[in-house]
Parts: sequence; structure tokens; C-alpha cells
Amino acid sequence: MAQQKRYDVYRRADLWPDGAEARTPPEGTVEQGALAAEAALADPPPVDAALLQRGRERYEAICTPCHGLTGHGDGMIVARGFPRPPSYHDDRLRAAPARYLVDVITNGYGVMYRYANRVAPQDRWAIAAYIRALQLSQGARVAEVPGLAERLPGTDAPGERP
Repeated sequence: MAQQKRYDVYRRADLWPDGAEARTPPEGTVEQGALAAEAALADPPPVDAALLQRGRERYEAICTPCHGLTGHGDGMIVARGFPRPPSYHDDRLRAAPARYLVDVITNGYGVMYRYANRVAPQDRWAIAAYIRALQLSQGARVAEVPGLAERLPGTDAPGERP
């Protein structure tokens, strides 16, 4: 098998009229797994504790180098001179739909490159859900969280942060 006749990558192939070794797929060809990925991106899954936990795991593994643990855009590579990404706590990103976050993860935006081949479609929704949780957690007031004031010592005044 090591001695088979074959074309080396990017070498001229006299067999084909255009001389190219690599062939263009026929029109209408669909990449394997593309339909399943498209279906997974079509509708967001219901948000539950398991989805948020998965989103946290994926966010911490993939997103924190740039966006930081709290989503303020202060990750380690920013400290090393890479351009600062926008904070998830900017009004523009707080108002953006979750679909926008998934699309940016999929296709990239600005200096952020695409993560379509690095992050599974289900994980993109999980990360978007976790980003929403981060947005809610930053700047939240104790009075807005049901039952939290009773569990935290030193929060006598309603709405005060400890």
C-alpha cells in the first residue's frame, strides 16, 4: 500500500483538464454533520442548571483568556498586549439577543476569530446562557435576589450590597 500511485497534495494532476489535484465538491454537496449542526443552532435550548453549568465550563475553558472570568474584557491575553474585547456588561451587549452571541461565537467578529470548528453548537448556546447569567450577576442588588438578604449577614438596608 505504501507504493500506490497517487497524486501528492497541490501537485499537478494530468488526469483532470484543469490540472488540479484537489477536486471541488459537486454542487449541492453538504458537509457531513452540517445539517445536524444547523438544526442545533436553529432554536435555543431551555435554560436550566445543567445548561448554565455546561456554559460556565465552556466559558472558563474557551472565553476567559480574552473576556476574563467576569466578562469585563480583562482576560490574561489583554494583559499581554492583545486588543481588549468589549465588555459583556456594555449596554449594547446587554441588549443584544442571545442569537447574536451565538453568531459571534460561530462566525467571529472584529479580531475574534470564528469558533465554529472549536465549539459544538449546543455549547455555543450554553455559553450564551452563561454570559446572560454573568450579565445579571454583575451589578445585581441584594434586594433583587429573592431570599438572599436573609442569608447574608450585614445587609440590613434593602438593596444594599454587602
